[in-house]
Amino acid sequence: MAAKVEPFWKRKTLAQLDQDEWESLCDGCGLCCLQKLEDEDDGSVYYTRIACKLLDMQTCRCTDYANRRAQVPDCIQLTPAQADQFQWLPPTCAYRLVSEGKDLPLWHHLVCGDRDAVHHERISQSGRMLSENSVAEDDWEDHLIFRAG
Repeated sequence: MAAKVEPFWKRKTLAQLDQDEWESLCDGCGLCCLQKLEDEDDGSVYYTRIACKLLDMQTCRCTDYANRRAQVPDCIQLTPAQADQFQWLPPTCAYRLVSEGKDLPLWHHLVCGDRDAVHHERISQSGRMLSENSVAEDDWEDHLIFRAG
């Protein structure tokens, strides 16, 4: 009888993941690519439905992932070393969940095998976003969708 092998995200720490494992944790929701506003009084982070100019608003994938920082200098590169700062990520984010010692949700592609499940379950904002090029920055506050934390 073969021994059951736990999936890599259960048996490894974030620091032990190789680059392919790290990248595969991304569920493709695109929420981290939405513009966020920070409350100056308490530091709360609010997500808007305003998408980065590089985000494909249907697939929720970056249209130029390899070169994104050249076009969007403040694009955040998530790394395992930042795990203590992941509380700004949505509570459904695999990077955040694994850093908190939690399992991946059933709709995550590494669990169910379907990269579109994140959209079918309406975790992503696919089809419900606006391009940052179409909304004045002064109006972003009118498009808040949730508070991180």
